[in-house]
Amino acid sequence: MKKYEREKNERSKGVQVDIPTDEKGEPCVERPFERRGEAREMVAKDPIEFQHELGEINSCWMVEDKSLVKFFVIEPFDYFNSYLYVYDMEFPKAIAKLESLHKRIQVCLDGSPPAYHLDIGHGSGLRSWIIVMDGGGWCESIPDCLSRSTTKYGSTKHMKNVSWFAGILDPSPRDNPEFYNWNRVRVKYCDGSSFTGEVEKVDPDNKQFFRGAKIFNAIMEDLGSKGMNLLNAILSGVSAGGLATILNCDKFKSLLPNDARVKCVADAGFFINGRTISGSSDIQEIYERVITLHGSAKNLPPSCTSAMEPNLCFFPQNVVPYVQTPLFIINSDYDSWQIENILVPKYLDPQQVWKDCKSQISNCTFGQRIIIQAFGVEFLKAFEGLTPSFTRGYFITSCHSHGAILSTNFWFSPASPRLLHKTIAEAVGDWYFDRAGFQCIDPYPCARDCKL
Repeated sequence: MKKYEREKNERSKGVQVDIPTDEKGEPCVERPFERRGEAREMVAKDPIEFQHELGEINSCWMVEDKSLVKFFVIEPFDYFNSYLYVYDMEFPKAIAKLESLHKRIQVCLDGSPPAYHLDIGHGSGLRSWIIVMDGGGWCESIPDCLSRSTTKYGSTKHMKNVSWFAGILDPSPRDNPEFYNWNRVRVKYCDGSSFTGEVEKVDPDNKQFFRGAKIFNAIMEDLGSKGMNLLNAILSGVSAGGLATILNCDKFKSLLPNDARVKCVADAGFFINGRTISGSSDIQEIYERVITLHGSAKNLPPSCTSAMEPNLCFFPQNVVPYVQTPLFIINSDYDSWQIENILVPKYLDPQQVWKDCKSQISNCTFGQRIIIQAFGVEFLKAFEGLTPSFTRGYFITSCHSHGAILSTNFWFSPASPRLLHKTIAEAVGDWYFDRAGFQCIDPYPCARDCKL
């Protein structure tokens, strides 16, 4: 197997002094999970550099034929016809672009068609589907969304035709034993509202479209046309896609047969209504602007919006109690994105004194560790404030990380994080198939580096 290994710089691991201690009096220093063995080797016809969207580029691999899937370009074949036409071409893990109908209803920020990657299931997985929604933050103003529309997070014009299917989407029974042969879908994120936006009018000056909710509906409809006559289904997502999973979980269930086993898995989407190091509630204000700009209120769970302001219903701590469909939450109480953007946004760190700490917990000073530890306490207060549910599952780590299910090393490998001796894949599998419930929060009281 030919591979092109990318060199990595080893960070020094010097002894830290004056740092917080845990309940045993031991220092809360970096305790990375040990990496054993090599990362799994992806295979294909041509050398393709796959960039893991949740981290750094690790390797370049030769990929073999089994990674090929159909490339669907879906576009109107008649201006007055509302049906879709499908052309087939072969690409590795190719993208399917839903060319919008003549009324241009379901489109990305820039008006380009929404898209997804699909790998067809086989064997016992033919009637089982897992749909994972990508993340990428939100846009809260016209200039912000205009800038976003020139990137892959706002336009399919800037997206690559291929995608890395790893973790919960992995086609290997060794690395994804529960779901490897399911129909696996990766939905691209191009609306900036966690698939909740719905504004009919388009400003003639900025030419921006806010149609996230319609994109979600259109993709579900298109997958249905591809035979989503199912027995099992999982809606999942990472980061902003994890939040979208929570917000759309019950809607997803309502679109599917009553006798199907339907559950949702939200990864790194439990964003808390936390305060910055200066004490301001910036994230609540950001969510309020997102909801207003995208017209999202009408697509948030009505059971929540009838009880509180819509901007508060963008926070999972307020929405999860109203979700009726079984939901599994994967998160860290020291989520790296939340520390970097909710706790210490860039404008509050003009001298970049937090830069090294944000990149690796072992670089943090004593004072920074205390602040981060307090944020973890705030996270757990919000999470443990949820109403109890026997159908809910959760896997809460103390890793300074953001997103796990699309990384094989985090999802299921000898080096994966474990709680109650189970990997995330094992915990989710047992919970989904009703073999055992799983509700566990890592008892380790400090943030730690878990990069593999």
